[in-house]
Formats: sequence, C-alpha cells, structure tokens
Amino acid sequence: MRSTLIKLSAASLLATALVGCQSMNNDSMAAKSAAAAKPVNNDDLYEVAHEGRYYVFDDAAVYKDFIANGETPYRKVFIGEGPHSQTLVFGLTGKDKKKSSGIGSIDMFKGNQAPAENFYGEMRSEDGRIYVFNELKDMEAVRKVGEAAYRFTQIGAGPNGETVVFVLNKSNKKKQPVALMAEFAARNK
Repeated sequence: MRSTLIKLSAASLLATALVGCQSMNNDSMAAKSAAAAKPVNNDDLYEVAHEGRYYVFDDAAVYKDFIANGETPYRKVFIGEGPHSQTLVFGLTGKDKKKSSGIGSIDMFKGNQAPAENFYGEMRSEDGRIYVFNELKDMEAVRKVGEAAYRFTQIGAGPNGETVVFVLNKSNKKKQPVALMAEFAARNK
C-alpha cells in the first residue's frame, strides 16, 4: 500500500511539473507574441544638424517643436557618436524618455531596425536645405557623404522659403518625385 502511495505521489508531482512547464511555455509564447504585436515606430525619421550637434527624431511633433524652439525636453545624448564625430542627440517623446531600448529613432539610426515600406524622412542641414527621403538607405548615404547623388531640387519650396532637395536613387532618378513632394507638402503645412 505504501509503495502504491509513493508511486501515486510521484506520478502526481510529475504531472504537476509537466503542467507547470506547459504553462511556462504558454506564458513564454504569449510574451513573444505580445512583443511581436507591439507597434513598431519605423515609418519616419527626422534629422537636424544644429550648432555642432546632430539631432534625430522619430516623432513629427517633437521634431517640429525642436525646429520652432531649438531644444527638446527629453533626450538621449551620445558624445562624439554622430556624423563627423558630432554629439548625437535623440529627441524623445514623454513616453520614450524612461525606455532603455525599443526607441525607433535610435534603432533605425544605428541600423537595428528596418524601415517601414512607406518610410518618410527629412534631414535639415546647417545651410538651411531640407532633404526629403522615401528610403532610409538614401538617408544614410546623404548622412555619410553630405550630398545626394541624385536629386530633384525646388528652391524656396520649404515652409520658410528653404530649398527642398528630394533625394532620388538609381531606380527613380529620371522621374519627378510627385508622391514624395505631396507627402512633404502635407507634413509641412
């Protein structure tokens, strides 16, 4: 009898452990699924060279506020890590200020996150030009070189009369970027 009781207890413990493991696997899968369903901020990126620093934003409202005021209330700063060893400043939203990872601007800038298919980017240079992009790889190339190899330029088309450079590439260099021009106009009303 005692031997049967021990066998039943052992079987009961084993069954409980297996159920627990299954529960942990389900919890782990649920966590992975929730992480996968988490919205990714990779559809736009804004960069500004300003007073020797290089600012990067993933939120249009924070970017526009910076353009108007020259400052951003929340930021992550990396000294010497920007283009040409400039101080790199990521302007953050209030909800991103306490995050240590998963910030769209940082992840895209550092190459850890792919851009959305409908990517939009703006880059403002110290000389007052606004470069406009629909591909992150074109934005990265201009960041490194300082100029766009292929472009469509409109003098005085910016919100304050700036020159706007619509950056093209080998695949679209012979076409006027009508959709990108409309996107820029809509975002800069």
